[in-house]
Amino acid sequence: QVQLVESGGGLVQAGGSLSLSCAVTGRTVERYTMGWFRQAPGKEREFVAAFRWTTGTTYYTDSMKGRFTVSRDNSKNTVDLQMNSLKPEDTAVYYCAAAFSLFSPDASRFYAVKSSYTYWGQGTQVTVSA
Repeated sequence: QVQLVESGGGLVQAGGSLSLSCAVTGRTVERYTMGWFRQAPGKEREFVAAFRWTTGTTYYTDSMKGRFTVSRDNSKNTVDLQMNSLKPEDTAVYYCAAAFSLFSPDASRFYAVKSSYTYWGQGTQVTVSA
């Protein structure tokens, strides 16, 4: 089992940056890939990025590639999401999630689907003002 706790959300002006952290605990975390999703009011939860725990392989939604960076902090056992050049449309609740790692050429499509994830954090609010 894996436990996930997000932190780092808040209010930021457009063009600014924010870093989110997902604290990961559990006995088998090395078997999982950690994903970040977001959900804006009235919209579906959408994939942002993912990080395979053991290999460091990263996956991104094309529209966020270059602005968002997902990484792992070994000293804190967290998976972090660095968000730069934020826009008002980035306003959402951001969720961390864990999916059992899939070794397949289709892994990127697998991790982009929320139903692939077994464990979810409680979410952290990010608000970007114009």
